[in-house]
Amino acid sequence: MATFAARYGDPSAVTSVLNDVLRLQLAHRSVRKFGPQSVTDEELTALIAAAQSAPTSSNLQPWSVIAVRDPSRKARLAELAGAQAFISQAPLFLVWVADLSRAARLAERAEVAVDAVDYLETTIIGFVDTALAAQNAVIAAHSLGLGSVFVGAIRNQPAAVAAELGLPPHTVATFGLAVGTPDPGENAGIKPRLPQGAVLHHETYDAAAADEHIPAYDERLASYNRRFGLAGDWSGRVLGRLRGPSSMAGRHVLRETLSRLGLPSR
Repeated sequence: MATFAARYGDPSAVTSVLNDVLRLQLAHRSVRKFGPQSVTDEELTALIAAAQSAPTSSNLQPWSVIAVRDPSRKARLAELAGAQAFISQAPLFLVWVADLSRAARLAERAEVAVDAVDYLETTIIGFVDTALAAQNAVIAAHSLGLGSVFVGAIRNQPAAVAAELGLPPHTVATFGLAVGTPDPGENAGIKPRLPQGAVLHHETYDAAAADEHIPAYDERLASYNRRFGLAGDWSGRVLGRLRGPSSMAGRHVLRETLSRLGLPSR
């Protein structure tokens, strides 16, 4: 199946606009099994340069990233992030940090106030800019033949992660990114996404028209899951994941934790 069709799990999905960059993006998949090769310092430098080339609100550049290679530290972070073994197995684990501490230190040296750091808008900027940067790094990694997977579970125990990484006040680890050479034996594919009709609106939001596409997508994703020994469809996954605090792996207290880390987000 062509890459565009594979992205939607639909043989009828086609496009006449395709180039090398789009092929790279359309072929993206999460990698959770890595080969023994290391990620070189030169490759890491290239990934961070790509990350820093992402857009940033008002040029604030409110993020940092910690490259973790030490096996013991990776193992501890893996435990804090839901005991996910691939974190330990990956040669490189990048922890992306929404970092407003740099601005706070700048203000301290200049002896001026930066009260806007304490507001929700600035916290959102920190998270958004960090995500934009990290996604640039993912595409760059793919272009170098590396695979990766984001790890949101790094937010399960943000205070413990902050202690492990020595994070200063006004920062929080937003997510991790395991990086390495994909193991060709990993049983995984390009996971179909929602049809464009479910996410693309023209001029105004049309919920009824968008939701008409969900039943067909549920069937496609369920079929994909069965190929890899998994059960369930998209709707069931969404409802289960968002049912309440019990499904959030400790992240239901994130607001209180952010405040303790120096990000009151008021």
